[in-house]
Amino acid sequence: MSWIQLRINSDSEHAEQIGNMLSANGAQAVTFVDAKDTPMYEPKPGETMLWPDTQVVGLFNAADDMKAVIKRLEQSRILGKGFKHKLDQLEDKDWEREWMDNFHPMQFGKRLWICPSWRDVPDPDAVNVMLDPGLAFGTGTHPTTALCLRWLDALDLEGKTVVDFGCGSGILALAALKLGAKEVIGIDIDPQALQASMENARRNGVEDRLSVYLPEDQPTLEADVVVANILSGPLIELQSVITGYCKNGGKLVLSGILEEQIEKIEAAYQSHFALEQSAVEGDWARVSGTRTH
Repeated sequence: MSWIQLRINSDSEHAEQIGNMLSANGAQAVTFVDAKDTPMYEPKPGETMLWPDTQVVGLFNAADDMKAVIKRLEQSRILGKGFKHKLDQLEDKDWEREWMDNFHPMQFGKRLWICPSWRDVPDPDAVNVMLDPGLAFGTGTHPTTALCLRWLDALDLEGKTVVDFGCGSGILALAALKLGAKEVIGIDIDPQALQASMENARRNGVEDRLSVYLPEDQPTLEADVVVANILSGPLIELQSVITGYCKNGGKLVLSGILEEQIEKIEAAYQSHFALEQSAVEGDWARVSGTRTH
């Protein structure tokens, strides 16, 4: 089936209403895209957040009468006559297959490989994590994840307890387990992320050492290692929670941070941690350290 994509620039106040109008006019799917490359803070449980400048994208069947759709949208108070928009004809593809074909095994550090579950393992003697992201974020292709994976690869995790705060697909949790961690506790606000983490754990034969929780159900514990690859807003807002998971002498790594946000993150954590030199890849950064008290 062929598709037509309708793009409309909006703001956070009206984006959801415009999305509803697109759905009402036959859009098969509606997505919200950051129109100005603005980092979005991770939402709290039950909260929906949109970027300050949002592009609303509706996906329509190529057979739909888009002139009629545009005419109906012009009658709305929010958009009005002659509203700015862009129509794109999308090539008919198997989009899932397209994505799968471009996701290859990747090496992080000296020992660790992240391998799509549908591809052959390049080095059977390496530490291999078989991954199917499914409905949750996390493949290793994003610099924030890569920074954390390389950090984990350099640690001695044998027998350690690890907390993966914002576990997503479980990629960091699985890497820690495959690198020797005794136990990992994964925490995420999205139930689908917890489901994806456990499915990936079963695929790797480590499900007996992974426990997953929603934030409201998370246990009280102190771990040897805490990883939090989320975004700077919640990293600062939840500093006391994240710090509380790390025992004295324990290791902490934080990512999902833009380079210009390093100072704010370091200021939020430096009273409890001896911080290492931050690492930067592209526009993204990693902050890490050891808890001192």
